[in-house]
Amino acid sequence: MRDEAGGLVPLHRADDPERWLEQVRADAPIVTRVGRDPALPAEMCDPDTGKGMVSTSSSSAPFIMARLIEALELEPGMRILEIGTGTGYNAAVLARILGGENVVSVEIDAVAAFLAREALKAVGVGGEVVTGDGEGGYPPGAPYERIVATASVQSVPYAWVRQVRPGGLIVVPLAPTVHPDWPLVVLRVLADGTARGRCVGSAPFMSLRGRHVSPRSVREAEERWVAEGEPEISRYGMTVTPAGQRVWLDRPENPAG
Repeated sequence: MRDEAGGLVPLHRADDPERWLEQVRADAPIVTRVGRDPALPAEMCDPDTGKGMVSTSSSSAPFIMARLIEALELEPGMRILEIGTGTGYNAAVLARILGGENVVSVEIDAVAAFLAREALKAVGVGGEVVTGDGEGGYPPGAPYERIVATASVQSVPYAWVRQVRPGGLIVVPLAPTVHPDWPLVVLRVLADGTARGRCVGSAPFMSLRGRHVSPRSVREAEERWVAEGEPEISRYGMTVTPAGQRVWLDRPENPAG
């Protein structure tokens, strides 16, 4: 949890179960794993007090997770790949909707992946948790009808497009390098091997592990947005091809930025 100044403070269920439950039930994000701030000397970082520690994994606010699930347009029996398991909460919800045999979730943090597997077993909903880098998707489980990322990206990996059936959807939170409000884009995979779609709202998420977004790139993106007249987030769209991605305004023929 965070203190009034925004710093990270450890909270263990065994030490304060009532406060722990209050945090879990809140409609707000919860930091679940931390690491030493790489910008600080090791001696200034203390996991026991939270000093010098930064978030490496979190459980998103339930209302944000609901926004992603709604955008997925799920139907029972669809096969889905989730990028970023975290605690396993979202995977459990997906398994309830689709059936555990249709849910694959990839988590880069081996400890988080182990704990998520145990949590899914405990609630008995099924679902496969794979330890690995979700940027490459998970080809052994493909093809999927849906892919959802619970971490933001600057560019959508084409590997995700390649692993979704034509007509399927990819729902991805974007870093604020497209629009300053952290847009959520819904892409439909087309028969020609490309994907195209629009931003449907805001969905702030931590970046994929190791895909740091620099303050400079965020600042430059906001400057472009202002220069374009501060258009609404829903006017932005994206096309993803084997050659890369294009961000556009209103229509694919009108590139943004």
